[in-house]
Amino acid sequence: MRLSILSVVANVYQYSANCQLRYTSLISMNESSRKSIGILAVCLSGLVTGAILLTSLPNGESESMTPVQNKIAETPPGKEIATLAGGCFWCLEAVFDELRGVDQVESGYSGGKRPNPTYQQVCTGATGHAEVVQVQFDPKVTTYKELLQIFFTIHDPTTLNRQGADIGTQYRSAIFYHSPEQKEIAEQVIAEINASQIWDRPIVTEVSPFSAFYRAENYHQEYFENNPSQPYCQVVIAPKVAKFRKQFLSKLKR
Repeated sequence: MRLSILSVVANVYQYSANCQLRYTSLISMNESSRKSIGILAVCLSGLVTGAILLTSLPNGESESMTPVQNKIAETPPGKEIATLAGGCFWCLEAVFDELRGVDQVESGYSGGKRPNPTYQQVCTGATGHAEVVQVQFDPKVTTYKELLQIFFTIHDPTTLNRQGADIGTQYRSAIFYHSPEQKEIAEQVIAEINASQIWDRPIVTEVSPFSAFYRAENYHQEYFENNPSQPYCQVVIAPKVAKFRKQFLSKLKR
């Protein structure tokens, strides 16, 4: 049975509100930049995209807006899991998707206390969760240390609870380790980067034990790939991907 018009409107409003939460980071740009990007176009495109997504779902059912906890124990033999937070999860996902040895990348939430949080709840900062990516990879192709070296290249680990115009604990830099070995490697990489003085300020990345991962709503998954023309993707994500491709050309899948 198709969605009722009220159901469509309600869900589209929630979808567009999520888009607006993300794109408010663009407000900090100067007036000429805002005009060139077109903030109004962002909001309208969010409404249209949301309507298309919701009305085209199988059997006319609306997409669940509640994340589901991922079962880490099902990691295939010979593979590893990394759970990383570095600001917007759309950015990290877009980069790690292109890294050789990476089998799967999912966007979600970790590090908080509220079970099954929604995107809007995480955006308030009250859940304690950070936006993260969960990366399943083959350590024989790309090691955990190499993964972290790339991680520290594509975000600023010296700004506390902030990445650019995205501000709040949900945007903090964090490594949620899955084993004592991962913790040791994380601390080693941080010490090496601090000693090299690549950054003017010390690294503030949180290193904490992994507790739970809650997969984000479906429309967050592969966001850059599915929405390359969105202003946030063009202005924020695309430069990070380009930087990664340039510095780690030999590690690209293609």
